[in-house]
Order: sequence, then structure tokens, then C-alpha cells
Amino acid sequence: MLKWEYALLVRRRQAATTDIGWEIVFIWYGPDGSMVDVTPYGDTALAHLNRAGDQGWELVSMSEDPSLPGNNELHRYHLKRPKAPAPQPRQRMRPGGRTVRRSVSG
Repeated sequence: MLKWEYALLVRRRQAATTDIGWEIVFIWYGPDGSMVDVTPYGDTALAHLNRAGDQGWELVSMSEDPSLPGNNELHRYHLKRPKAPAPQPRQRMRPGGRTVRRSVSG
């Protein structure tokens, strides 16, 4: 059965920390629970989505949060990709090179 993993790219417009004005920030929320500021990798949502696409991610949906006041913007890009199959357990070898297969009987 095919399994999926999901990620989230968030684009936020916020007050700049260094000078007067606004800045756009991109945050990547990975399937492992990580949260990474990916702003340095591009200045547009398309640059980030193309980068994610190169890594096998597919855009599932996009949403905007209209409840934020003033000039704040918040866009969420929901992505998914097939989860890599779990590696098969390794078989144990007997001395002499013969494979040992054990069965569980109940």
C-alpha cells in the first residue's frame, strides 16, 4: 500500500527586524517535525515550490489566512510525496554461508 508523507511551506509577510518596512519569510515544516527558515533559498513562492518539486514534493493545496489584520499576509502551501518504503529486514547468515530462515508458529 502506498503511504504518503506531508510537509508545509508557509509564506509570511512581517515587519522587518533590521529596518523600517516589511519582509517576506518562508518557513518549511518537514514531515519529521522540523521547522526550517528557508528564506535564503529564494525570494518567491514559486522558487520554493520548484525546489520542493525537485525533491519529489507535489503541491496538494494552498490556503490564505484572511483573518490577519493590516498588511500581514499568510499563505500555506500543503505538499505531499510518496513515503520511501521501509527497508526489508536483513536475513541472518549461518557460518558456511547458508541462510537461516526462522518461522514463528503459534
